[in-house]
Amino acid sequence: MKGYLRRYLQVLVRFFPLLLAFVRDRRRFLLFGPSRQVSTAVHRDRADRLTQTMLDLGPAFIKVGQVLSTRPDLIPPTYIDAFATLQNEIPEETGGDPLTVLETEVGDRIDQQTVETVAGGSLAFVYTAEYEGEQIALKVRRPGLVPIIKRDLRVIRGIVPLIAPFADERQRYSLENVTDDFEQIILDELDFQREAEIMAEIEDNFADDDRVHIPATYPDLCSQRIVAMEYVEGEKITTDDALDATDLEPTELATLVSRTFLKMGLVDGVFHADPHPGNLAIGADGALILYDFGMSQRLSEQEQADITSLYRSLVRHDIDGLLNTLIALEALEPTVDRIAVRQVLELVIENLEGQSTVTWRTIITELFSMLHDFPFRIPPNVMLLIRVGTVGEGVCRSLDPAFDFLAVTQAFLVDHGFIESELEALFTDIQDDVRASAPVLARAPARFDTVFGQLERGELVVRTAPTESPSGGDPAVGYAIVASGLLIAGAILAFHEYPLEIPSIVLAFVFLGQYLRQRRVG
Repeated sequence: MKGYLRRYLQVLVRFFPLLLAFVRDRRRFLLFGPSRQVSTAVHRDRADRLTQTMLDLGPAFIKVGQVLSTRPDLIPPTYIDAFATLQNEIPEETGGDPLTVLETEVGDRIDQQTVETVAGGSLAFVYTAEYEGEQIALKVRRPGLVPIIKRDLRVIRGIVPLIAPFADERQRYSLENVTDDFEQIILDELDFQREAEIMAEIEDNFADDDRVHIPATYPDLCSQRIVAMEYVEGEKITTDDALDATDLEPTELATLVSRTFLKMGLVDGVFHADPHPGNLAIGADGALILYDFGMSQRLSEQEQADITSLYRSLVRHDIDGLLNTLIALEALEPTVDRIAVRQVLELVIENLEGQSTVTWRTIITELFSMLHDFPFRIPPNVMLLIRVGTVGEGVCRSLDPAFDFLAVTQAFLVDHGFIESELEALFTDIQDDVRASAPVLARAPARFDTVFGQLERGELVVRTAPTESPSGGDPAVGYAIVASGLLIAGAILAFHEYPLEIPSIVLAFVFLGQYLRQRRVG
């Protein structure tokens, strides 16, 4: 308890000046006074200070910053950009020497004399070593890290209630759930056995694709603190040497990256959620290599279907589909004012259609910023998959500045049957219209018979209030109008599997004949 209180006060002191600044933005004199306008430059400076503070406070806060970089429902884009830089930071020493974990977990099963350091991160170090005559890679968790992170997560949980009263209603709704999200994501990432299992599952999903290389794991050496895997060298994907290693053009490589991550999320239901450049490389054989599966996730079948629906609705600008999907994903409450949300979503689509260049990040930023008046949160799995889209798009546009992530996504959805091609979509819309109109059309013959009888008996009278004195007219025009309507109905019914268009076309010719006969008489 003593250690917790000391850490709590330490964290509070470090964050207090920034918290005070944010509170004064809303009320200049804390408890009263007007709000104040803050420039983008000031926010950028605050974001950099927050980033450095998280880095100084150690692994738990570094991971919190990384998670916050995926939460546009909580923080503005300026802070998201700053926190995203934590992805590649290596903190000062925390915990003990990871080599002691290596000795404890694998002992003499590997040649300790061959162990060499490759890289270090907030949670683990990566080494190479000799194992059964082959060079392998070992991701080793820092010792003593779990108690430190659990303590810091408890500190964060204790600080959130101090922040919540100063947040607006929308942010309070997200803050109520965000601490649990942090904890689940970070503790999952500390479980290296889970990481090894997900890695093996993704490797199996790409077994038949020689364009993508997932390092194989060595289950006998894996544990909660170690991931033992095939050592695969490659060039970082954003370097010039990476393109030299493959015969793909930048656009083709960017497309491969996009389709690889779309397949994991939308088809396989288990995905790598951290596609920043440090985790992507090109091997000597030109294959795309994926590293570091710590931030990965599995989706349930329902989550997978709902997230696929989210992508499909955004790509097709389907407002009703998007609204239903956001409710199904629990991003919006079922009791939300659907009419008001629909109006907001229509405005989002209008804003996007008015822009010359639309990116996935633009869509997500616009969508979340426009929903700020509603109780809105992003469930962890949805957050991670959306992050895959935004981070992955950034990587692809660094390869090809003109890369169209949305076009590739739409093509992927068509190829895998998630949406129809444009022509099929048109036919589907027509079929939906016909299906909705079928009950009316089925009653049409009886109604036509009634109308014809009234016409023959002279009982059908249409009264109008003319605005001008009558100047003659063509009494046969009515027959022409009815004939035209029946021809249009026949054209629509032609797409139906049954020959419903035939009676409509026959009737159209009957009325056309009446029209011609009346013209001759007249």
